[in-house]
Amino acid sequence: MGIFDAFGTALQALWHDSGFYSLTMGNVIMMLVGCILMYMAFAKEFEPLLLGPISFGCIIANFPATHMLDEPGAMQLISFGIKYEVFPPLIFMGVGAMTDFGPLLANPNTILLGAAAQFGVFIALFGAMALGFTPHQASAIGIIGGADGPTAIYMSAKMAPELLGAIAVAAYSYMSLVPLIQPPIMMAFTTKAERQIRMGQLRQVSKFEKIVFPVVCTIVISLLLPPVAALIAMLMLGNLLRESGVTDRLSDTAQNALCNIVTIFLGTGTGMTMNADDFLRLQTIEIICLGLVAFAGGTWAGLMFAKIMNLVMGGTINPLIGSAGVSAVPMAARVSQVVGQKACPGNFLLMQAMGPNVAGVIGTAVAAGAMLAILGTPNK
Repeated sequence: MGIFDAFGTALQALWHDSGFYSLTMGNVIMMLVGCILMYMAFAKEFEPLLLGPISFGCIIANFPATHMLDEPGAMQLISFGIKYEVFPPLIFMGVGAMTDFGPLLANPNTILLGAAAQFGVFIALFGAMALGFTPHQASAIGIIGGADGPTAIYMSAKMAPELLGAIAVAAYSYMSLVPLIQPPIMMAFTTKAERQIRMGQLRQVSKFEKIVFPVVCTIVISLLLPPVAALIAMLMLGNLLRESGVTDRLSDTAQNALCNIVTIFLGTGTGMTMNADDFLRLQTIEIICLGLVAFAGGTWAGLMFAKIMNLVMGGTINPLIGSAGVSAVPMAARVSQVVGQKACPGNFLLMQAMGPNVAGVIGTAVAAGAMLAILGTPNK
């Protein structure tokens, strides 16, 4: 009997130490949420590069008794990169290396469309405050309206880390749903005649302009809004590596190897913030709903401002490019192209739409910097 008692005691201790013993219904629900997000990423191809790691991180986050984030190791290192805003600036360097600012430089007026689309940020900001979120939480939620995942994570880590998982999922979900959300709004608020407007070919932008732009942009924005200097500097550094013509290896690394590695860590680390205690709240549903309204509002504002520009400039601006003012690069610009071609086959709006699209990336970062400068971080 002594042997059997010892064996039973060992089994009981093993059971109590296992994750099954501490598993809660909340953990199970969040694992199912992770599986649903994984299905969306891999089966439906909704932002699979980021939603895939996020979904798996969500599952990992809900394993009880692992102590992964309490002990030194790979998982704690990934969590550190999220908590201290390491990964978003590195992602921005990759984005900069993949971005051509030529269309924006060729038609500087389109920067106004990128600015107009930030209206969605303030819709979410004031909507969140009306629902009882603190100003810091509301400012982090507001960035969802810009459809810029890295900036949303950056702001959440600084202003409302307890909401990071919900905000990241909302931001990347709506980025992936751009082809579904934007076209109905574009069709509802533009006429067929407006959608058929053909825009002239863009001028050739010189190499000198392309090199000067990231340098000047970094200096001006970083001095004006120091809180987002890291994001803007890395975005423009990546672009400078691309445009210099003599740093191809560095540009290739930023675009591919480094960006892919950081994407894995950023997505997994973001998913690891989605534990049941923090995610299964009414606030999460409110954030997701606010994000949808804000994203739709940003699309609408870009369209409306483009319609005004079209009237002022004598009918030379196709309002569809205004919807590309959100930060979802290059998906929003492609949607403008697709909707425009349906109205008028042979009408090529892609390059014209890339102007407001890349302006939206800068605009969302500027909006984040303005809120950081005004509110400061919660611990200050």
